[in-house]
Amino acid sequence: MAKSSRLGLLRNRDFGRLFAATALGQLGDRIIFLALPLVAIAALRADEFQVGLLTAMTSGGSLLVGLPAGAWVDRMRKRSVMISTDLARAVFLSTIPVAWWTGLLTIWWLYAVSLVHGVLTVFFDVAYVSYLPHLVGRSNLVEGNSRLSAIRSVTSISGPTVAGPLVGLVGAPATLLVSSVGMAMSGLLAITIRKREEKPESSEHPQLAREIKEGLKFVVKYPTLRAIMLGDAVFNLFLVMYQTMLLVFLERKICLQSFGIGLIFSGMGCGALLGALVATRVSKRVGQGPVIWLASLVSCPLSALMPLARAGWSVYVAAIGLAALSLGGVVRVVAQSSFQQALTPDRLLGRMSATARFVSWGGVPLGGLLGGASGSVFGAAGTLWIGAAGMTLSVLPNFLSPLRTMRTLPTEGPRVRALRCR
Repeated sequence: MAKSSRLGLLRNRDFGRLFAATALGQLGDRIIFLALPLVAIAALRADEFQVGLLTAMTSGGSLLVGLPAGAWVDRMRKRSVMISTDLARAVFLSTIPVAWWTGLLTIWWLYAVSLVHGVLTVFFDVAYVSYLPHLVGRSNLVEGNSRLSAIRSVTSISGPTVAGPLVGLVGAPATLLVSSVGMAMSGLLAITIRKREEKPESSEHPQLAREIKEGLKFVVKYPTLRAIMLGDAVFNLFLVMYQTMLLVFLERKICLQSFGIGLIFSGMGCGALLGALVATRVSKRVGQGPVIWLASLVSCPLSALMPLARAGWSVYVAAIGLAALSLGGVVRVVAQSSFQQALTPDRLLGRMSATARFVSWGGVPLGGLLGGASGSVFGAAGTLWIGAAGMTLSVLPNFLSPLRTMRTLPTEGPRVRALRCR
């Protein structure tokens, strides 16, 4: 009985398959996170602005298809979207090592693949968030999000640990082949999930603009959802500025090799894993609303340790600050994702997720460009200071909203039930 209690949702065979598919896909994604910029930095000798532009291309899909993606996904079975986008991403990523081996790889090739990969990721993420309530039920959302965050955190540890030595051994372009295989295996495993969704009812005359407007209207009318999106938008903008120059800082200022960089990112993964393990407990103790802003307030200022670091032991002390940033980030994301899913009716889940992503991640391409431009003007260390300050200020929208004192997940109110019945 105790063992079954510890396993929880993992006893559910279909959730277990989603859990395993998430592990494989996220492992590939974590390798991309480290290897793709290193292809530009080490293999193509890209400058700071080019690295920032690459980051902008990677996240540009949120601006290009962010809002319509939700309406399109709400018309389709989410599982099918997840499978097709996983397989497509695997194919496009595999073109980078092929281009490298044939001598055709350029920074423009990286830009193109990054943009396509980013567009496909938007569709995958919208479907993924929308699929979980169907698979586990709304009463199990916090546990489901916590367990999936835990396996994502494990891959955040293992991904850089694998990627660092691989980059040193075979080079960054060839390392991307491993991530391509991971995403392909994730898509194939998702095919084995047996639980099928009902095909969404389609209107005789679907109107994309009207469907997008309906999703926007639902999200905007709730002060708590607005606050979460705005806080995320500020946080992500400055996080991307920070991340854009972090690799440049570690590789060129601290002179770390790929293995050392991998260790630092694995440490961030350790922080994220700990956050996933304690997220449910912390949310219950602190409250579902307060934990969203408190987690960031406690952890974000510690990211300022990194620009203070120098070659030697101090950089690993600074890495503890990044681990704390990851811990706080996962606790926050688990709480706010469960909050958003619990408040949204099934038929609007895709549009809620896409709208939230569009607003929250819409500034990410700008963050990449600003990070590159700031790095050119103020240097990598100066940009890290700016990023740390901005991430800390992201707590304000949530602190100034009803989330400040809201201790439990919301339940569907009359207005939400009315939307479902329409």
